[in-house]
Amino acid sequence: MRVGVRAGVLLCLLAAGVSRGQNSNTARQLVDRMLAHENDPGEHRNRYMYLSEERSERTGGHLWRERVVETEMGKVRLLLAEDGQPLSSGRLAAERSRLAEIVARPDAFERREQAQKNDEQHAEQMLALLHKGFMFDEPHMEGSDLRIAYRPDPAYQPQSLEERVLHAMAGAILIDERTMALHRIDGTVPTDLSLGFGLLGTIHAGSGFSTAHEMEPGNEWKPSVVNTAINGKAVFFKAIGKNEHAVCSDFRLLPGNISLAQAVEMLEKSSF
Repeated sequence: MRVGVRAGVLLCLLAAGVSRGQNSNTARQLVDRMLAHENDPGEHRNRYMYLSEERSERTGGHLWRERVVETEMGKVRLLLAEDGQPLSSGRLAAERSRLAEIVARPDAFERREQAQKNDEQHAEQMLALLHKGFMFDEPHMEGSDLRIAYRPDPAYQPQSLEERVLHAMAGAILIDERTMALHRIDGTVPTDLSLGFGLLGTIHAGSGFSTAHEMEPGNEWKPSVVNTAINGKAVFFKAIGKNEHAVCSDFRLLPGNISLAQAVEMLEKSSF
């Protein structure tokens, strides 16, 4: 059993489509404005190069330090270090060969990236359902942010196991008052959650997520920290879960028409 959503913005937005305690109309309107901002392509038109440090299923549980370049076709990555150690000459050569393969076979790269985009689209479809499933408390100021706490609406009936997990969470959304952009969101399962009356598994209390965005050059809000920790036991006591920790930094604004070949050239020439 895995939560069928990606960590980061997607899971954030899923929870943000939520509401909390008093089902405040004011809070719902603010969340709607934030979601409109997040879903507006014009607010996410810039391309960046940045550093990423991630420990997740993708990295096999290792801590990967990567340089990333965003392109229209997807994100091109170069692994720089693993678990704090520089790559060996052989492994770095393999990385450069992988980059050369991306340039030589752009169609294959685009298919892999499109599969990830499809996952995001599925999550956005779930967002429309989850928006009905939570209630919001009245917003209040926290620094320059509007803080909105949320919890599950008991009247909503989840339509899938993934929805069951998300619908069990409660937490808070922080929205930048000036731009109406998502600044931070977190959610936690307060008590053990049984799936299929316990026959399919149990999600442990304390499972949850948090994501923070920061404004970068070009006045765009980008994910800076992503944490996901969904843990439990499935039937026959098999461990289940999704765990990711990622920190992104050193964002550099790029021209919007970067090709794959140019992205690879940037990665190879960058000083790390």
